[in-house]
Amino acid sequence: MPAFRALKTLARSLSTAAKSTSELVGTTPSHRCYIFLHTPQPPSEYPAKYATPIQRALLLRTAKWGGSVNFSWSEDQKSVCARPPGEEDKQEYHLTAFAHLRGKLEATVSMDNIEEVGEKLRVHAEGVSGATPSNSDDVHLYVCTHGARDCRCGDIGGAVAQAIRDELRKRRDTNLSDPSTRIKLAEVAHVGGHKYAANLLVYPHGEWLGEVEPEDVPEILDAILALPVRPRNIDEIPICPSHWRGRMGLSKDEQVQLLQRTYS
Repeated sequence: MPAFRALKTLARSLSTAAKSTSELVGTTPSHRCYIFLHTPQPPSEYPAKYATPIQRALLLRTAKWGGSVNFSWSEDQKSVCARPPGEEDKQEYHLTAFAHLRGKLEATVSMDNIEEVGEKLRVHAEGVSGATPSNSDDVHLYVCTHGARDCRCGDIGGAVAQAIRDELRKRRDTNLSDPSTRIKLAEVAHVGGHKYAANLLVYPHGEWLGEVEPEDVPEILDAILALPVRPRNIDEIPICPSHWRGRMGLSKDEQVQLLQRTYS
């Protein structure tokens, strides 16, 4: 009976992975660097279409070499108070960026230094000689909770974000030196793929997960914490294959081929 149950579990896992291959894999937008602008308000308070002068200007400068710019919030990350209406072009942001070659980079950006920051991000993303890779042990999880954009992100994303908070609190209350103390959780605006809610982005690893439910959280955290804290290489197997949407630094075809090789 134990052997039968094991075979049954394996078959169910392979079936789920096959479903993932056809519906989830390859849905991560191709990017070399993902940039999060820290906001003082959570995504649950963002309007349906959220953009600011700094975000648009930074995207204009980074998209040409594979940068993507989004907004993030957490109680722990540094942020600058929002400027009043009519002064949005004077806004300043703390940002956290992740590149597939160099890991994490932090900076502060405004219209006054946007050219300098844009160039710093390019150098970081392209691994130009002289750029210093991050040696941080922090793992950053980002859950899309942009409910005004799509209720599924608000409802399921919000539930998953809360489940992660609860699970981290439980583990840390049990053991103050638990590896989960390295995990930093934030909520983000629209990442694309509402129907895959909850969407969970894992950095610096660069893994994107979808169709995450609150009950999946413990297993996903265990899988993440078992990995070295760095961007995943092009040929390393996906984490949580049944939830895997794709990876930073890979095209759609490369994402699909990688998961197919994993189960071939």
